[in-house]
Amino acid sequence: MVKAVVGANWGDEGKGKITDMLAEKADIIVRFQGGANAGHTIVNNYGKFALHTLPSGVFYGHTTSVIGNGVALNIPILMDEIKSITDRDVPMPKILVSERCQIVMPYHILFDQYEEERLGGKSFGSTKSGIAPFYSDKYAKIGFQVSELFDETALKEKLVRVCETKNVLLEHLYHKPKMNPDELFETMMDYREKITPYVCDVSAYLGQALKDGKTVLLEGQLGTLKDPDHGIYPMVTSSSTLAAYGAIGAGIPPYEIKQIITVCKAYSSSVGAGAFVSELFGDEADELRRRGGDGGEFGATTGRPRRVGWFDCVASKYGCRLQGTTDVAFTVLDVLGYLDEIPVCVGYEVDGEVTTDFPVTYKLEKAKPVIKKLPGWKCQIRGIRKYEELPENCRNYVEFIEEQIGYPITMVSNGPGREDIIYRESKLK
Repeated sequence: MVKAVVGANWGDEGKGKITDMLAEKADIIVRFQGGANAGHTIVNNYGKFALHTLPSGVFYGHTTSVIGNGVALNIPILMDEIKSITDRDVPMPKILVSERCQIVMPYHILFDQYEEERLGGKSFGSTKSGIAPFYSDKYAKIGFQVSELFDETALKEKLVRVCETKNVLLEHLYHKPKMNPDELFETMMDYREKITPYVCDVSAYLGQALKDGKTVLLEGQLGTLKDPDHGIYPMVTSSSTLAAYGAIGAGIPPYEIKQIITVCKAYSSSVGAGAFVSELFGDEADELRRRGGDGGEFGATTGRPRRVGWFDCVASKYGCRLQGTTDVAFTVLDVLGYLDEIPVCVGYEVDGEVTTDFPVTYKLEKAKPVIKKLPGWKCQIRGIRKYEELPENCRNYVEFIEEQIGYPITMVSNGPGREDIIYRESKLK
């Protein structure tokens, strides 16, 4: 049985918590795309953690954590992350890394920084983690798979070739120091020593696990609207954020994915640039940002203040459809308890016409939110475990959102902890 946990929106929906929670009943958790450019925040018995590469199920002794072939693997960051959790008394997790996984090279991070610098005001709001240069090289076929670390002769030759082209850009476009292939080779040998204990034919491992009836959880990074094909291009990430890509990024057949849990926040938030129709500004935004999440709406990777807004039914309905949603996990509902009334974006006005279909980017830039206000519940809902015990206005809010997006909300999160979850039967199921 394979389940996927993915985001409906711009990322930052609370996928880490949902994965951590579902991992209790899973055998294997797989990160299938993206790199260390986004973080998943977890609060559990060991404390509060921000994970960037490790899957969010590493805190359970019975699970195996897998870094799939679709991931942008930054080896030093992975090693630091393993140390950061074991230093806090988390038992050493069982970790497997795909031999087909590609490596984030030190120069990818430099090129990311140099390009954002060069673009100035027209930059993409990158986290400067090397992700776009990494995926550019992967598809230009000049990236390095983990398996290449074990063929020294070929590796040396390839490093010389790659440095020749990269050094032209460094010298003439960015006016920065050139790279030395011998130094890079030494770095790669250090990477090899660090990663060797974890390297595995992940696709074969997962194939056998599925034959043995194991439960596999696929963990996605970011959300639908950051997908390079279906998102707010060009303000997107460089790998597919959709559950469908989970099959490719893990090396399993697509028909094995039986359940797709799409995570939606009870309001909207986003790190990075790009169209965001229901975005708030000024005092209203500051208040929501300060109260939001656990400790406020600030990026788990960058610490940047997240952009915030009201729940966007148009974007979320689209996000759920593209993911192939079977279940919606609705998070941070407890945050909205301070409001007398809660605005919800139910449509977009584009060139004088109202639509509930998510448009392409140039139309999105012109879109104005169509807002409907619902009465608030004005109380703290943390600690409630049964849906029927939530205040009536709170249930009305959940049911209104469900009706608008057309996908069943079966989990409602009302706090940061593992136990802060309410399961509900949806009328849509």
